[in-house]
Amino acid sequence: MNTSALSNKGTLTKSAIGKIEAKKETHSSKAQKKTATPTFTNIVNIEISSTVKKTSDNETNVPVKKVIPNISVNSRWAQNGMTVAGGHGHGDATDQLSSPYGLFVGDTQTMVIADSWNHRIIQWKMGDTDGQVVAGGNDQGNRLDQLDRPIDVLIDKETDSLIICEAGNRRVVRWSCESDTTEGEILIDNIRCWGLAMDSQRYIYISDTDNHEVRRYQIGNENGIIVAGGNGEGTRLNQLNFPTYVFVDQQQNVYVSDNANHRVMKWGKDAKEGIIVAGGQGKGNALTQLSSPQGLFVDTMGTIYVADCINDRVMRWSKGAKQGTVVVGGNGEGKGENQFNGLRGLSFDRHGNLYVVDCRNHRVQRFSIA
Repeated sequence: MNTSALSNKGTLTKSAIGKIEAKKETHSSKAQKKTATPTFTNIVNIEISSTVKKTSDNETNVPVKKVIPNISVNSRWAQNGMTVAGGHGHGDATDQLSSPYGLFVGDTQTMVIADSWNHRIIQWKMGDTDGQVVAGGNDQGNRLDQLDRPIDVLIDKETDSLIICEAGNRRVVRWSCESDTTEGEILIDNIRCWGLAMDSQRYIYISDTDNHEVRRYQIGNENGIIVAGGNGEGTRLNQLNFPTYVFVDQQQNVYVSDNANHRVMKWGKDAKEGIIVAGGQGKGNALTQLSSPQGLFVDTMGTIYVADCINDRVMRWSKGAKQGTVVVGGNGEGKGENQFNGLRGLSFDRHGNLYVVDCRNHRVQRFSIA
């Protein structure tokens, strides 16, 4: 398997399987095994629930609630970020991260992070100096108690479990959040997955970077339905070129970071082609352009927030806008509080604070809403 390195700026080539660093660096300290159950409560801005049935005499699943913060179009954020996870250099101690990618932010001010090159999912509570391993962390491998370069993670509240995309093992797995869980189960196999999303009906949306498409899956069924792309690699409106992160709104519109086309696409439910909603003017750093977009978030107003990887900035595109505005970053590659080096996932908490995965600086930064 070709595991060519991802460049420091996130440039992606089709021959580089996984698009992550190929060489695992030596770590100086051992990560602790998972010791705690991640806890999440739902925020109240927008909630979409689905009714579920009792699964056993002793267990009743809770309703799914997908919550999206309502962020004012005039909102501003502090320009200097605060490190809330990692930031102690590259390593596998529980106060360190190693090339993190995706993250999920819970209402209890708790994050779960795809700590890719530590081959683990780590939970981090705000204010803590150390995280806790909640999946993987048993070295790189393909056993059910191991992960191989996890790229994205989400929480399925209905089953109280983590759903994890593994680039190295070409699979999507589920790990229970119960504290005594020692291994996961395979949900979908043989897919070069990158981004994950879940809608209010508990369908999972997965981007496939080999086939340049996004598919929707019902849990328990590996035969997904194409909802974006699927017409080969290309630049046409019915095509994608290395789709990375995905976001699904309340109407089941699918937003895709179309990485190698340097644009964000929106595909309506049952659409045959998408529309460009950010970028699409070629690779560059003008306000009309993106360069290898990664993490993606869409608020209740349809405003798009995207990690503009190579430009080391987070951009905001209002609905229907022809150009974006810089939210944070844009100050060149670096380790400063207002700088990034290899942006990946992003998210918001219930208050509108912005969280950004700064991959090459091995940290997660929080930018407080003003």
